[in-house]
Amino acid sequence: MKPLYGAALLLLLCAAACAQNSPCICEKNKRVTNCNLDGSVCRCESVGSGVPVNCDTLTSKCLLMKAEMTGSKSGRREKPKDAFEDTDGLYDPECENTGVFKAKQCNGTTCWCVNTAGVRRTDKHDADLKCNQLVRTMWIIIEMKHAERNAPLNAETLKKFFKETITNRYMLDGRYITSVLYEEPYITIDLKQNSSEKSAGDVDIADVAYYFEKDVKGDSIFHNNRLNVSIDNEMLRFEKTVVYYVDEIAPEFSMKSLTPGLVAVIVVVIVAIVAGIVVLVLTRRRKGKYVKAEVKEMNEMHRGLNS
Repeated sequence: MKPLYGAALLLLLCAAACAQNSPCICEKNKRVTNCNLDGSVCRCESVGSGVPVNCDTLTSKCLLMKAEMTGSKSGRREKPKDAFEDTDGLYDPECENTGVFKAKQCNGTTCWCVNTAGVRRTDKHDADLKCNQLVRTMWIIIEMKHAERNAPLNAETLKKFFKETITNRYMLDGRYITSVLYEEPYITIDLKQNSSEKSAGDVDIADVAYYFEKDVKGDSIFHNNRLNVSIDNEMLRFEKTVVYYVDEIAPEFSMKSLTPGLVAVIVVVIVAIVAGIVVLVLTRRRKGKYVKAEVKEMNEMHRGLNS
């Protein structure tokens, strides 16, 4: 009986060890490698950084961006047309061991400061730039424009869909979804989460917004689980998605960092104002001359009558 008992025990130990090292699928992040079960939790390493990832929750945006950059030839992809808004697009970020962005990001000798969403919030400087803290993004505004339709969507149904999707799919506490507004054809979602409100177990709104934006644009981070936006059993197609960021401390941009388009608008406005002033001055001068001429004629008429 002893040999049989020993063999059974050995088999049980082997089964337990094998279970600990069983490969698994990270349902919430397809950009991982070396996935194994740790008890009931699937744990992996994030591609590009090797930082451990818990597949029961969302992966941080910093690690996702770094994984997406791995294997890229150019180091950047095309900047978004619709771009405070992220005008830099994807870059290869430096992440802390916890997965959050380092406050200072660099590309060679050019450096800048970012917020907790990894979005640049200062002008670009040389390597001597000091970023004293990682400033928190407390408010994220997601604006989507849906394709042209014959009739507007049901606002209440739409609001319910997005609130339930963000709560269930991205595991964000509903209290951080402060508004879902529909003004055809625009859908605007507000996510607010300041430092004092966020607890250790809460997912970050910056991570939620990144997952959501990827889903809407058809490049889901989830493993074989695409987001289908269906309102009243009708699939919804989006033409444009823009994400805006509001930080706890205002960003530090100078006029030099304004985009050419914005500079052009400012120049046009200034030219219009100057032109208006010139027209006003000329009009007054002409009016003045007319009044003077009229007075002169009246005086001559009076002299003629008196004579």
